[in-house]
Amino acid sequence: MKLPVMTEIDDECCTGCGLCVTVCPSRTLELVDGKAKVTGDHSMHCGHCAAVCPTGAVTVRGVADDALTLATVENRAAWLPYGYFNTAELVRLMRSRRSCRTFSHEPVDKAILEDLVKIGMTAPSGTNSQMWTFTILPDRAAVETLGNATARFFRRLNTLAEKRSLRFLSRLFMKDILGWYHREYYDSVQEALREREETGADRLFHGATAAILVGMRPGASTPCEDALLASQNILLAAHAMGLGSCLIGFVVEAMKRDPGIKKVLRIPGEEKIYSVIALGYSETRFREPAGRKRVVPRYFEG
Repeated sequence: MKLPVMTEIDDECCTGCGLCVTVCPSRTLELVDGKAKVTGDHSMHCGHCAAVCPTGAVTVRGVADDALTLATVENRAAWLPYGYFNTAELVRLMRSRRSCRTFSHEPVDKAILEDLVKIGMTAPSGTNSQMWTFTILPDRAAVETLGNATARFFRRLNTLAEKRSLRFLSRLFMKDILGWYHREYYDSVQEALREREETGADRLFHGATAAILVGMRPGASTPCEDALLASQNILLAAHAMGLGSCLIGFVVEAMKRDPGIKKVLRIPGEEKIYSVIALGYSETRFREPAGRKRVVPRYFEG
């Protein structure tokens, strides 16, 4: 992304060390007569130049440090040097986070949800586009509204999947999408819909009292990757803050195919939702982290 240059350099403070020139990915800066100067016509607004300057001579307008100021977590603004964090504890956090499907009725404070959004914003993004969108569902009523809209979509989909003629046409012209759905998901979705209608059981959000939808505005170079990286930040932070979390893929799929669901939530039509994160306080306490399937990494040398 070629963004307008918003970098400013204070000549009086600049010592000409050249560090800002070295770290600039867009080659926006050069040393001229022993001072850093803005010579390029575009920028990534990454802020590397300001972050590396030892004298504070560089300012990047439009990038606000207080955009990441947290309300429920201690703010430590100092950069953490390479190798200074406890890797064992980081891996322990990653391994301990598990999908929660037993949420309590306890609500989640809005300040915590807003902090989770800010933590999500610390993720990397392709060409530093930072074109995320975050939609917060702050209470159980909002979550149920999304759940009901999703349930309506799957009722319609199951009705279509029941028809053999449509499955046949799907096999001929749509790579058997409808037939595949009927074989893999129809029965379980039908059962979940029946339980929802008869007993009010929530097999979609599992009783979560809040949710965050992570989306992207048009124009990002790697929208899916950006949204999922931000989502992972939120998932890990939620665990560290005492919350359970669960990615709800069925809602993402429904929102891809039914624009009306975004209208219910007042999400602009041009935005695309890539993850739906159910949040709340877990009623389950696990004894140990989960294992994983073995993976043999592939090497290429040469």
